[in-house]
Amino acid sequence: MKNWIDKFYFSFPVQLLGLHLRSNQLLIFIWLLLTLMMTGMVGSDFGMKYVFLDPEYLGKVNFISFFIVGMAYGGFYITWNLTSYLLSAHHFPFLATLNRPFRKYTLNNFIIPALFLITFFFSVIRFQIVFEFWSVGSTILKCIGFIIGTVLVTALVNTYLRYTNKDIENYVKKRKNKPPNLIKFIAPGRRTPNLEMLKKDQNVWKVKTYLTAKYKLRLVRSIAHYDSSLLLSIFKQNHTNALIIQLISLVILLFFGILIDYPWFRLPAGASIFILASILVAVSGAITYWFQDWKLSVFLFLLLGINWITGHQNFNYNNKAYGLDYNVEPANYNGESLSQLTQPDIISADKAATLKILENWKAKHTEEKPKMILTCVSGGGLKASTWAVEVLQKADQALNRELLQHTVLISGSSGGLMGTAYLRECYYQEQLGKIKNMYDIDHVENISLDLLNSIAFMIVSNDLFLPWMEFEKGGYRYRKDRGYIFEKQLNENTNYVMDKRIVDYRQPEQDAEIPLMFVTPSIVNDGRRMVISSQPVSYMMVSPIGVTNDRSVEIDAVDFGRLFEKQNAENLNFVTALRMNATYPFILPNVHLPSKPVIEVMDAGFRDNFGVKSAVRFTHVFNDWIKENTSGVVLILIQGRDRSEDISESESKGIISNLLDPLGIASKMMRLQEFDHDTSLGFTYDNLGNDMFDVIRFKYKPSEQNEEASMTFHLTENEKRDIINAMNDANNQESLNRLKAHFE
Repeated sequence: MKNWIDKFYFSFPVQLLGLHLRSNQLLIFIWLLLTLMMTGMVGSDFGMKYVFLDPEYLGKVNFISFFIVGMAYGGFYITWNLTSYLLSAHHFPFLATLNRPFRKYTLNNFIIPALFLITFFFSVIRFQIVFEFWSVGSTILKCIGFIIGTVLVTALVNTYLRYTNKDIENYVKKRKNKPPNLIKFIAPGRRTPNLEMLKKDQNVWKVKTYLTAKYKLRLVRSIAHYDSSLLLSIFKQNHTNALIIQLISLVILLFFGILIDYPWFRLPAGASIFILASILVAVSGAITYWFQDWKLSVFLFLLLGINWITGHQNFNYNNKAYGLDYNVEPANYNGESLSQLTQPDIISADKAATLKILENWKAKHTEEKPKMILTCVSGGGLKASTWAVEVLQKADQALNRELLQHTVLISGSSGGLMGTAYLRECYYQEQLGKIKNMYDIDHVENISLDLLNSIAFMIVSNDLFLPWMEFEKGGYRYRKDRGYIFEKQLNENTNYVMDKRIVDYRQPEQDAEIPLMFVTPSIVNDGRRMVISSQPVSYMMVSPIGVTNDRSVEIDAVDFGRLFEKQNAENLNFVTALRMNATYPFILPNVHLPSKPVIEVMDAGFRDNFGVKSAVRFTHVFNDWIKENTSGVVLILIQGRDRSEDISESESKGIISNLLDPLGIASKMMRLQEFDHDTSLGFTYDNLGNDMFDVIRFKYKPSEQNEEASMTFHLTENEKRDIINAMNDANNQESLNRLKAHFE
């Protein structure tokens, strides 16, 4: 028994695992992070696990999509083994005496990949059968696709190594009858002048047994009779091939990035994550291999160097708003310029223009005082987009097409506004006779189509290497990055119906053919909101009291059209405006505008995730007209998540957690906004009167048998069905009945 335990403990697989745990923690961490994402322990709210468990390619989850993810995993698996071989092979000099040493190393380095694969296949099978309702046969077929993809890539690399890597027999033949030529280095800092020193080296790990190609245990042979320079030559040549393979992989990745415009080359997001992991492993391994004890200093130096270089004009790249002119004099963004935009005469002119729109809206109704609808939609990725379209379709049908006819303003954040903008366009297209039915289920399907795959692959294949490819939009040229591919994919999903300029919506809004829409991304520089509209809306920049009583309140918003008038603001691409409004940190790039100083904008949700601020300000500005010309205002609030019962417990915490505890409330930003909005809505009730104002909420709440849909740019089929069915919830049906009562 003792002999068996001794052989097991000193077996090559066990010793390799021990070495990784001791010296290669970064390589272990990458496996751990992938496992945590795949199981939903990390990034669950953003749907990270679904990119592994439900990968989508060309709009479908099938054998091919899993096959592609399997190929990417195979690339990661090979890269990880190549990197660990570079870093660890010298600890096991007996490897050089074996035929095809890298293959033997890979076979014995199986413990960590095997644990990952067991977890992966268990998670996939459980998810596909339990949550996606696929048959066992179909699920097994997908897993086979993953396995075939992995085996194919692994086989291709092994075939290359088989004919290029030299083993002990090749070197013995070449060096027969020649004096030994000692190789002094395995890697920088690792001097090995002779075999005796190698045998005494404390870095050499004791190994008694190893697995053969036939998965049989074999005793390790003595290396005493081999020339040390011969063994080291084999390692050096194998290392060179490993670096060549990693370089070829990067070249292929860049080539795919060039072809990103073609849907066939947009890999599943899960594949992109494995590719990114491969890059991280290869880069970290190369730095560790070449610089050894200096690796941390080199990492820090590289990060600081890259940051310094990319800060220079020639290497600096910031995402831009497509359609704007960045070649003219930048707009001045300061207190003085904002004050100029909020002069009483400017605000009066803009109010008069909007009042004319309101009169046109009123003229389209037979009632003397029609009911005014304001629609506010929350953010939340494709979940919010799909939910917004579903609610508006069902509500408009229930009201016999009166909902959108009575809607004056649409505002909101992120995915919710993206979906509402799409349905507004379908409403307009139906009036023009270009589509037959705005209630078609295809519109729900279109807005729920995947956006994440394209973004993820663009990050890996292009953005990590500094965007350099260009394209033309609105008469100007910009660089391609993940912002570009997001817009392209959204246009493809929605049949390019929103591929318009801001100015293209001016006349339809003025004629009250479609509701007004305010797109309000947050300004990073100072926290203000940027109000993007096809109409001049300087009155949205400050509370009405700020116009009549100068300096009584701060200017808290910026009229995009007026500030960037000379930069061709009306030429801004509408989908770009929607992207600016839905800029998830890290997933999409912040947009930099042509101003001095440069304005940086990001997701509207950081200031107002529900669009309520815009709606309340609008009612405040046009308070008198609303009271005189309407029978009241109904504010429809479409929420992508029900937070009414989301109360966390306060548990005992460690000393570090307690030190950070004051920051805990920062994670409740959306909840804080809801309380703030309720205060604003309360003032609106007081201002208009209880009989003139009502708030009706439609909340997405998952069914009991389903988890809540993730807040990301990818939805599973089960999540789509659950969102659609949420309209049947008792609370939402009650809200629908309340809405119908306003039109009876």
